[in-house]
Amino acid sequence: MPIAPTDTSSLDSVLVIVPCLNEEEHIEKTLAHFMAVPAHTVCKIVVSDGGSTDNTVKIIEQCALRDSRVVLVRNTRRIQSSALNRAVEQYGDLARFIIRVDAHADYPPGFCTTLLAAQRMTGADSVVVSMNAKGVTCFQTAAAAAQNSRLGNGGSVHRRLAQGGFVDHGHHALMDVNAFRIVGGYDESFSHNEDAELDCRLIAAGFRIYLCAGADVTYYPRKNLFSLFNQYKNFGSGRAKTILKHRIRPKLRQLLPVMVGPAVVMSLLWPLAPFFAVPAVLWATISLTYGAVLGVRRKSRCACGAGIAAMLMHLGFSFGFFSQIVRPTAISNPRSNRGAERAVSKIGNGQ
Repeated sequence: MPIAPTDTSSLDSVLVIVPCLNEEEHIEKTLAHFMAVPAHTVCKIVVSDGGSTDNTVKIIEQCALRDSRVVLVRNTRRIQSSALNRAVEQYGDLARFIIRVDAHADYPPGFCTTLLAAQRMTGADSVVVSMNAKGVTCFQTAAAAAQNSRLGNGGSVHRRLAQGGFVDHGHHALMDVNAFRIVGGYDESFSHNEDAELDCRLIAAGFRIYLCAGADVTYYPRKNLFSLFNQYKNFGSGRAKTILKHRIRPKLRQLLPVMVGPAVVMSLLWPLAPFFAVPAVLWATISLTYGAVLGVRRKSRCACGAGIAAMLMHLGFSFGFFSQIVRPTAISNPRSNRGAERAVSKIGNGQ
């Protein structure tokens, strides 16, 4: 059952929700940032843990002892869409807005107040932000250089410094609880790309999404080759699922990496005719050269590996995309939305 409002709730208060899984390196710093925000702004900090096996839960419990606003929710389904939905179901009545927080990211000073000010100024139903990648290890630095460039993000508006303006998608930050519930929350059949899928429904329902300037989030990429490839494989699968569900036409920046997989597979036929290898060789040459240029511009040897990181990202995205396209369930049931069904049922029952 939803939690009844308390004296700390107000029209301008926010419910901070942090989905996490094995985030012992980052979770304390992330929670500390929002624990430092006054209670009249942040009324509750809900950490939805997907079954961490490291010290994440212990750290969360220690933070809860220092600040009663911090609560731990067990996310048995493990995925982020479920984590957000469960938190809103239990605590969504405490505040007018939710703020989605990534455990492995850094947030600028005044993050919450900047988002609230942007919402008041624009009347937007969702205020999203840009994300800038930052590396600590050498591999992370290479991945971050790729993700911050057109080579890795294709010119996506929320992967560069935000100027402010209405958009159709961005990195999720603040959202009106009522809008969230009306469209049905996150679709829990999505393990990835659930944010873009939700934005499709927000736009279709007439809600507005504003990309806020001055609230850019710093994100830390995956630490090794396999995890980066697997992450983008999941991204590709999620993007394909969104396209199938909403019958939308993919953008050029999404189609280009999709074609990498077929190009690599086709290159295996080069013994029959060298021409078959041309697309893959051209892609590899452009990626490696672009990465080297990025490294030289940044005066960083590690950033010179951006081309290799980008190739892993492209290849993973392509494989994930096609694996979803050929999956029978993706075509036979393109409009499932368990999150929406549950939320609509609650509204219908007057909860």
